[in-house]
Parts: sequence; C-alpha cells; structure tokens
Amino acid sequence: MYDPRNLKSLKLLAQYAPEAMAAYRGLQHAAAAEGALDGKAKALIALACAHVARCPYSIDTRLAEARAAGAHEAEIAEAVLVAAAVQAGATVMHGSHCYGTPE
Repeated sequence: MYDPRNLKSLKLLAQYAPEAMAAYRGLQHAAAAEGALDGKAKALIALACAHVARCPYSIDTRLAEARAAGAHEAEIAEAVLVAAAVQAGATVMHGSHCYGTPE
C-alpha cells in the first residue's frame, strides 16, 4: 500500500478542503518551530511518534527532517528505541485490563 508517489495526491486534499489543509500545515509549522525545545529535539520526537504511528510516509519525512536538523545516527537509533519502549509499556499497561479492577 505504501507508495511515495501517493504524496502527490496531497494537492487534492488542499484543493477539496483548503481551509482544513491550511490549518494542518499551520499546526505542522507551529509545532516544529523552535521554542523551549530546539529543532533537532522536535525532529527526533516527531520521528519517534512516526514510528509509534507506523506511518511509512511520516517515517520517511521525519527521518529526513531529523537528519537535516543535524541528528546523528546514534540519536536517531535512540529515538526509535524510546518509541519502541513507550509502545511496549502501553501494551503492558493495557494488560492490567485483563484482570479487572482490584478490590
């Protein structure tokens, strides 16, 4: 299902829902802007989130952004493994639902 050529179809979203797409792009820009966190930290967070979301389009985009922001291979690897640990933790914590509420 993943085909990078599909990204060309994003222009149709902008064509058919211009206000919503503009708002999405504004959110992306605002979230990535330097603030309390620098651009590299935000790019690494976004890369980790893309892995948790399991979106190959986002992974490709966020990996390129992280590298452009100066992230080194070790930083990229750690971000991915932090994402894996968070996802594993969420799975384990949901396991508590298997046993009901303790009395």
